[in-house]
Parts: sequence; C-alpha cells; structure tokens
Amino acid sequence: MEHDIRPWGEYWVLDDADTHKVKRILVKPSGRLSLQYHFKRSEVWTVISGVATITINNEIKDYLPGEVAIIPQGAHHRVENKSDDPVILIEVQHGTYFGEDDIVRIEDDYNRI
Repeated sequence: MEHDIRPWGEYWVLDDADTHKVKRILVKPSGRLSLQYHFKRSEVWTVISGVATITINNEIKDYLPGEVAIIPQGAHHRVENKSDDPVILIEVQHGTYFGEDDIVRIEDDYNRI
C-alpha cells in the first residue's frame, strides 16, 4: 500500500486502477492542503472522523462525519482541519489520470508549486 507523509498530514492509497483511485487522508490539527485544482479528475470526499472545513470554489463549509463533498474536475478546492483532533477522509478520484503531477496549486502554506 502506497503511503506518503506531507506537511499537513499523510495519506494511504487503498485502490489504484485505470478508472479510479481511492485514498485514506489524515489531516493533522491545524493542517490544510493547498488550494488546488485538477485538469484530469474529479474527487468525492467522505468525512470519516473530525470536522473538515472544505472549500469548493467560493464556498467554505464544515463537513461532519458521514457527510460528502463532491469536487468537480477543475473546481478550486482544499480541506482544512481547524480542530485539535485529526480529520480523516476517504477520497475517491474519477477521471482519466490520477498522478500527483495533475495538482495545480493556487495557494500553499508550505511554499510548494
């Protein structure tokens, strides 16, 4: 199982196929992913635990466990953890390509491009 540690937390790839990719994402307290978009995929995030503050284009909303965020291809999005407990999501990607090089970062707390 692929596992990667990032400045905001970590993720595990649970399934990787030609048609989709599934990740378990842990966002540590005070962590947030870059504001980003993708050319070749859409994503569906299901919150498993914690309170996830999710931005999709110009809408920012708190999502609780069991709630689902649908991120269309090309939509600007990010998840943030404003709490003292980890946020865990399951991310399902659909599209034509799932590589990490299909991340276009608009804003990033960790100065990544």
